[in-house]
Amino acid sequence: MHPPSCFTNGRCFVRQKTDQRMIVNLAYGKGTLPVDFPAGRTFVVEPRPRPGLADERSSFLAALDQPTAAEPLRRWIHPGNTVCISFSDITRATPNDRIIPWLLEYLSFVPDENITLLNQIGTHRPNTPEELERLLTPAVLKRFRVLNHEPENPSILRQFGCMRDGTPALINKRFADADVRITTGFIEPHFFAGFSGGIKGIIPGVAGLESIMANHSATHIGHPNAAFGVTAGNPLWEELKEVALRIGPTFMINVALNDHRAITRVFAGDLIQAHAQGCEYVRESAMQPVPQLYDIVVTTNSGHPLDMNLYQGVKGMSAGARILKPGGLLILACECREGVPAGSPMDRLLRSAKSPEEVLARVAAGGKPVPEQWQAQIQALVQRRARVSVFSSLPDEVLAACHLKPCRNIGEEVAQELDQLGESARVAVLPQGPLTAPYLETKQATG
Repeated sequence: MHPPSCFTNGRCFVRQKTDQRMIVNLAYGKGTLPVDFPAGRTFVVEPRPRPGLADERSSFLAALDQPTAAEPLRRWIHPGNTVCISFSDITRATPNDRIIPWLLEYLSFVPDENITLLNQIGTHRPNTPEELERLLTPAVLKRFRVLNHEPENPSILRQFGCMRDGTPALINKRFADADVRITTGFIEPHFFAGFSGGIKGIIPGVAGLESIMANHSATHIGHPNAAFGVTAGNPLWEELKEVALRIGPTFMINVALNDHRAITRVFAGDLIQAHAQGCEYVRESAMQPVPQLYDIVVTTNSGHPLDMNLYQGVKGMSAGARILKPGGLLILACECREGVPAGSPMDRLLRSAKSPEEVLARVAAGGKPVPEQWQAQIQALVQRRARVSVFSSLPDEVLAACHLKPCRNIGEEVAQELDQLGESARVAVLPQGPLTAPYLETKQATG
């Protein structure tokens, strides 16, 4: 299935009203997807708009000299020190091509050979040299040592105690053994870790696969506090915090972004305190109240790069399901230019099960966890609550194998559902997907 001719480039989320109709531009791939909704029956949920910084580079560099609860970054480094910088991979919207060159400029007094850039792939695939060039710029790739983390390579991992279930807590020793550790990223609501960024740049970012799987257990994923916007009391996040702190001090640099990928704030300094400040800043714009649950929710996965595969698309499903009536219709617009991906652990798990309920039964049965089961588990939990249709570039048979219904035209499917439900039915639309974490006004999550 391919996007209709109304697919446009650019990011302009202005709703245009024509008589009783409303055009909402959904984030989709590298552009937007205009969809026609009934104006009087549609509630659009978006992050509170924030302007980009007037001078991103100056603000970024100033944050390194005036960090939160930490000495300026220059004072962390002595002549001859080794420095390891972890950065987010191709699936994240972090503006690495801006912030990493600025950081390296700031560290110009450190010899190039003493600096390693380590890609936080977590359980994702390694990024290609071409992708790394796009992420970091060709100049950075040419001058500095740039490595993909290897979560399944025991020779590059070091143990730091155990996870709560006794599994070894493994961290990339290139990062752990560096004299100075710096983790970078961006902060957004996260569907089971509360918020992205911070400790997640260490674990799961540069952690061992078995450690990640232990943390992303069915029990943790199914906990009520493993949710958007919740950190304190979230067993998954609390365990990540414990492990990340065991390796010693790490200087954190995270940014907040608006829907144009402009930097709105820079948070630097102590791994926990600076991240907490960033989370509260992001919470104010991204955690949006709604007055009721809706019969239909249309969501996205924030466009490229987050909507590059169905694995990531579960985040958009999860965001939309928060404000959907039980048994309602959830429509996800997610390009999935890289498929599920095909042959991935999630793909194999979904294809081997006869239904979402069987996925949940397998996960609940215990036994050795498999990579990516958490994503299939969350998709199945959403499907327990909702009927899910997906507008994407995926073939119909691939969606069917993943127990999902193909959507050929979002506007038409919404109109048909409304006709069946009657005049009282209402629609909610999340044009930016999980960059907005909606909640029913009486049930705001706190962290």
